[in-house]
Amino acid sequence: MATQTKQLSATEKKLLKKMYWRSFSLYSAVTPSKQGASGVSYAMQPFLDQFYKKEEQKREAMVRQMAYFNTNVAVYPFVLGIAASMEKENSEKKDFNAESINAIKTSLMGPLAGIGDSIFWGVLRTIAAGIAVSLAQAGNVLAPIIFLLLFNVPVQWLRWKGGQLGYTLGSTYISNLYENGLINILTKAASIVGLAMVGAMTSQMVKLDITWNMVMDGKTILKTQEMLDQIFVGLIPLTITLVSFYLMKKKNISINYLIFGMIILGIVLSLLGIA
Repeated sequence: MATQTKQLSATEKKLLKKMYWRSFSLYSAVTPSKQGASGVSYAMQPFLDQFYKKEEQKREAMVRQMAYFNTNVAVYPFVLGIAASMEKENSEKKDFNAESINAIKTSLMGPLAGIGDSIFWGVLRTIAAGIAVSLAQAGNVLAPIIFLLLFNVPVQWLRWKGGQLGYTLGSTYISNLYENGLINILTKAASIVGLAMVGAMTSQMVKLDITWNMVMDGKTILKTQEMLDQIFVGLIPLTITLVSFYLMKKKNISINYLIFGMIILGIVLSLLGIA
């Protein structure tokens, strides 16, 4: 039997409305280590204020919502809605696994980003631009407005409905998983998917190619990068990522120091002709 989504109370509708308007701030303050985390925290704050009455619990929730986050803006409220419903469950149940909240967020942001980017940036924007350009070439002064409407109306409708859907579905299914004792399995599965997505993002975002080669008598006898790729593709970027994670996690090195360190390292390696 299909599970029915619950009816929203007046307070929840008000909170979802606040979340929708606050969700526009997702990338208003982007940092390399957190991306849109500050925007997530800002959008989630009304829920945290409502659900958590103890200051310590509220602080823990605020820190939790400052985890790295990066996805498509059109599908973003759906993830917010699910996260909000899970925060509510966490505030009501003492043995709720709070780690599952970020695990779910991380596992969803990658796949939804791919879907959102393909549909809205790749398809909808192209169609809207094509129609607007045709109108502009015909001398229609409303072409820019038509472009904005064709693109933004579907996006904003999805953002509004997505937030509500995420919250109602999240409240229903997370509660059922909790009652059936499956929440830990969900957390484990989501963590695995999330780690896989973060690993894929790392391989795409961290780049360092060795340009130094071994030369004898004017002939290149060893291409360093090709040799490293034969051993393990992406070995150096992976090493840099793991070392950076170790320094942040175990040695409490500030991300700002690491950023400046990477800049200096890149300049030195470039000047020496190594990378």
